[in-house]
Amino acid sequence: MSIWFERTIIDELILAAVLLSIVVCGLWAAGHALLYKRDPRSALVWVILSLTVPILGALSYWMLGINRITRRALRWRQRGQTLGLDQRIGFRPDRSAPLPEIFEHLRDLVVLGDRVARNRLQAGNRIELLENGEQAYPAMLAAIEQARETINLSSYIFDGDGAGLSFVAALAKAAQRGVAVRVIVDALGERYSKVAARAALEGSGVDIRLYLPLSRGPFINLRNHRKLLIVDGLVAFSGGMNIRSRHCVELAEPDQATIDLHFRVQGPVIADLQRTFLEDWWFVSGELLDAPCFFPALHACDTAVVRAIADGPDREFRKLEWIVMGALSSARKRVRIMTPYFIPDRPMIIALTTAALRGVKISLLLPGQNNLPFVAWASRASYWELLKNGIKIYEQQPPFVHTKLFQVDDCWTLIGSANLDTRSLRLNFELNMSVYDLSFAATISRYFDRALGRSRAIALAQIDGRPLPVRLRDGAARLFSPYL
Repeated sequence: MSIWFERTIIDELILAAVLLSIVVCGLWAAGHALLYKRDPRSALVWVILSLTVPILGALSYWMLGINRITRRALRWRQRGQTLGLDQRIGFRPDRSAPLPEIFEHLRDLVVLGDRVARNRLQAGNRIELLENGEQAYPAMLAAIEQARETINLSSYIFDGDGAGLSFVAALAKAAQRGVAVRVIVDALGERYSKVAARAALEGSGVDIRLYLPLSRGPFINLRNHRKLLIVDGLVAFSGGMNIRSRHCVELAEPDQATIDLHFRVQGPVIADLQRTFLEDWWFVSGELLDAPCFFPALHACDTAVVRAIADGPDREFRKLEWIVMGALSSARKRVRIMTPYFIPDRPMIIALTTAALRGVKISLLLPGQNNLPFVAWASRASYWELLKNGIKIYEQQPPFVHTKLFQVDDCWTLIGSANLDTRSLRLNFELNMSVYDLSFAATISRYFDRALGRSRAIALAQIDGRPLPVRLRDGAARLFSPYL
């Protein structure tokens, strides 16, 4: 009787090669985790998984464990495809402007900012708060209509209809009268628009580019989340507001309305904001713009000492995250935080609770109605630990609040596009401003006070009393916090 299958030396060699490949892949994944995973707990999990689960363990690590976001961004920078034009675009001072004595207890925060951020503190600026589209859009449109030479606009989302139609018309008119108009819209953010700004501006003479087109890869991360408008290098608008009808709260449908803030900026810090836009423009177009018209003389016009902070995964430091941590450690009396997406990691939770246990009064103002329910679930999973350590949490009543503010001791304020979540602090490109100014801080404090008036406090008993299915849902959502 013949044997239907006989193993030959070739079969033995193939089997040995397969087994060797499995071992090598497992060892490679384990070794890579040991070398590059900063969190030892994460490294331990990946090492065990890679060595004990053949093929699947190493494959899982290759797909989910490697931080491709930072690596890809750094490769772009090393190849000269992204930022790093410090010496070629505009003048950058070597030292930060001195702070008044009232900010003495924040000197360490200044030192930290000088070490992790490229831009220095600029004195003599004016920052004006603009609430919702009702105040922000008319001010922005008026500046566009007065433009003489250049308009540089960057927005994560720019709708070509509704409120965006006014911007389309104003930009087109500016281009027709000879103003050089440049617009950057994030390629993923464009997908939120029913009518894209690109289509609405076609043939208008406006040079509009997409940031990281999806044709180059389905990148959910590495998005340009910055919001910035600069006119003639003399006046700028920045903050957290996209160009959308839903920011006009009085006109939008109640379930679509979105409360937010934007800021009009004047003074020397505009040069740093301009540099940020021009670096992004070089990335999207390959066109290096460093003409004098982009950097006119900027004179002191008020008392705000401001640092522009452009952050992203191509940077050596996690600037915004470290500055937030530094601010928490510098706080003496009070910290107020308002953000739509609050998903703190362990270091952030420890920093918040440490400050609270030192006696700092910390208040978190979060939206009671979130446009991303799974983010709200993940956020509420951290409420218990924060409330237990004396941090006050308030949820603002509808409509949805997209405002991002961080204030320390009623004298220092962080404003801009970044949320307190992994996506903003580690995965996307953001633009914030660190503001040392008592008058501006007082304006922000009044805004906080009004927001508290339409908020409800969250009690520890309320969190403890959640039904088991809800607690399980929130905990499960928190497992995905690095990807939210």
